[in-house]
Parts: sequence; structure tokens; C-alpha cells
Amino acid sequence: MSSDQLDGDADRLDGNADRIARQRPIYTESQVIMTTVKAVIPFVLTYGLFITFHGTSSPGGGFQGGALVASVVLMIAFAFGIESTRVWLANRLVVGLGTLGVAIFAGIALVPMALGENFLEYTAYYPVLGDILGLKEYEFVKYGMEAVEIGGIAFIVSGVLMGLFFALAAGVTPPSGAGNGADAVADTGADTASNPAGETAVDDGETAVDDTETAVEDAETAGDNATEAGESQ
Repeated sequence: MSSDQLDGDADRLDGNADRIARQRPIYTESQVIMTTVKAVIPFVLTYGLFITFHGTSSPGGGFQGGALVASVVLMIAFAFGIESTRVWLANRLVVGLGTLGVAIFAGIALVPMALGENFLEYTAYYPVLGDILGLKEYEFVKYGMEAVEIGGIAFIVSGVLMGLFFALAAGVTPPSGAGNGADAVADTGADTASNPAGETAVDDGETAVDDTETAVEDAETAGDNATEAGESQ
């Protein structure tokens, strides 16, 4: 085996060792992207909040607004690095955002069922809170929908999208058995691809020469033994 093949095998072993950890994309700083993101973020965030808060009376809603708010974090990650953004935006904050949204949505939607009404029946709050809050029955529908859109759906969508982004960016560490098998197959394929037909023929020729030399040495040894046996007689 030539020295080039040995060097290639060593490089592949080093690459396999590097793949044991999570695979992360290499961050390359770009002043153009960073400047553009800094200029665009305020407008995207403002538009996302506008759509979220006015979704009950105009086109938009918590889903669209939550997606735009999450896209702000994604742009920051692409411009300034995923790992630095992950440190800045702690994982517990992302999980807490989605959990809080689920809790708000479930609370607003399930309380009417406990009061004997239907799921998400906002008017069920009127007999209980109408006199306390001084609101009319139709106003409970308006504010109930806004609470679900803003505090429920928007939080859930933002948290889920940001969590999925960071999870996909982190990569997946394969199981030990599956990883070793895949690496062995990949290494075998790489060895086969790196050995052209010419090198294979040369190796076969060298093997044949070695076999011939071995046969000659065996014949010489046998002749010497026969000579020694004749002299001893």
C-alpha cells in the first residue's frame, strides 16, 4: 500500500473522530449580511407584532405573527452565528415560551367546558366576570379571541419554530452501532474508489514477483539440503 493511501486512511480516521460530536455548520462572518439583518429586523419584528395584535379584526393572526417573530431570531442566527444566538437566547426561554402559550390556550379553551358550555365558548365568562370587568357579552368574544391569538397561538408558534431551528442546526448524533457500521461501509467504498485499475494491476504484479522469488528460494534450499545429505553419506 502506498504512502498516499496511508495518509488518506489517516485523514478518514480523523474525520470519523470529528463526526462523533454533533455536526455544526461553520460560521463565516459577513459584514453585508450583518448590516442587512440589523436594518431589516426592526421592520420585521414590528410587522409581526402588528399582525399578531390586529389578527382578530384584520388579515393576519397569531400564527402568521408568531412565525414572523420567530424569523427574527433565525435571521440573527444566520447573521451572527447559531451558537452565539443559542447562548444569547437560552433554551429554557424557548421552551418556556411554547409552554406558556399552551397553558394560556388550554386555560381559555377549557374553562368554558368546566362552566357547562362548549370548547372555546367565550360567552361562558360573561355570567361570572361580566359585572366584575364591566364588559358586555360580545366583548368577551372579542377579547377572548385576542387572548387566544396573542397569548396562545403566537407564543406556541414562535417557541416551536425557534426550537425546531436550533434542534435541526445542532444535528443528530447517530447510535454507536449504526454509526460504526455506516463509517465502515463508507470507508470501504472510499478505499475502492481511491484504488484505480492501474494500481490494482501493479499490486497483482508485485505479488506475483514475490511468489516467484519465494519459489526460487525454496528450490535453492531443497538443493542445499540434498547436497548436504549426499556429503554426509
